[in-house]
Amino acid sequence: MGIALTFPGQGSQAVGMGKALAQAFPVAQAVFDEVDAALGQALTGVMWDGPDAELTLTENAQPALMAVSLAAFRVLQDETGLDLKTQATFVAGHSLGEYSALAAAGALTIADTARLLRIRGRAMQSATPVGTGAMAALLGLDFEQAVAVAAEAAQGEVCAAANDNAPGQVVVSGAKAAVERAVEIAKARGAKRAILLPVSAPFHCALMQPAAEVMAEALAEVAVAAPAVPIVANVLARPIVDPAEIRRRLVEQVTGTVRWRESVTFMAEQGVTRFVEIGAGKVLSGLVKRIAAGTESIAVGTPDDVAAFRASLG
Repeated sequence: MGIALTFPGQGSQAVGMGKALAQAFPVAQAVFDEVDAALGQALTGVMWDGPDAELTLTENAQPALMAVSLAAFRVLQDETGLDLKTQATFVAGHSLGEYSALAAAGALTIADTARLLRIRGRAMQSATPVGTGAMAALLGLDFEQAVAVAAEAAQGEVCAAANDNAPGQVVVSGAKAAVERAVEIAKARGAKRAILLPVSAPFHCALMQPAAEVMAEALAEVAVAAPAVPIVANVLARPIVDPAEIRRRLVEQVTGTVRWRESVTFMAEQGVTRFVEIGAGKVLSGLVKRIAAGTESIAVGTPDDVAAFRASLG
């Protein structure tokens, strides 16, 4: 049975996430302490007590989601003996989750990952003036149709497919007026729904180029090792292990499409039959069920989830 470990991205955050893990497992608390120390901030206070508006800030949500993922991963290692090299075929993460995956696979330290995600969150937020960009979910159109909608809507402005999440679920990103046009065009093209998303910036499109430049500088100053198992890169939907390429693809990811549907399809075609989502929420598990019929998906983010996973190992 091939196993892939997946790590969630922004949108999976919720006040209180990770608190039960920290209370139940010292190894989880140690991860949260390490993240707080790396950032010089009691991020766990925001994670566990809110307010929600502060946790949702990109610069907080990104390292916070990574912290929960790595805490859950460390607990799995400690409680079940999970060993990446012998038990997993791939790791993968959705957008910021790619950093969590790399930290779990030993390519980045937790402290460096926390600092990189703080930088990434701030850079992505400040890449465009507030209110000038937007993102929208186009439901019921396939990826090629969504790309065509974005191209028609652009009219000289930026509008691109940002997330290819699952069959019939594509997110477009770009200039606000262009994305609004994309919503109307998608509806005319037969989309089941086309809705603007409550996001603070137009992620994963060319408008994020200033943030990509910031990340190129930040990643150049951080040690990157070869991961214990290959990581399926968002921008390639293919596995990579070379540290130099990992840096390059993380920079490309800031402006590039998150090719999640293709990534999951690839892993399933390579023999992965069980996808284990590690961290907050169950978004990726839901997407896997829509992408790769016949595979198993399980989410691990609470003490009960850890117990269920341990039981599933027999």
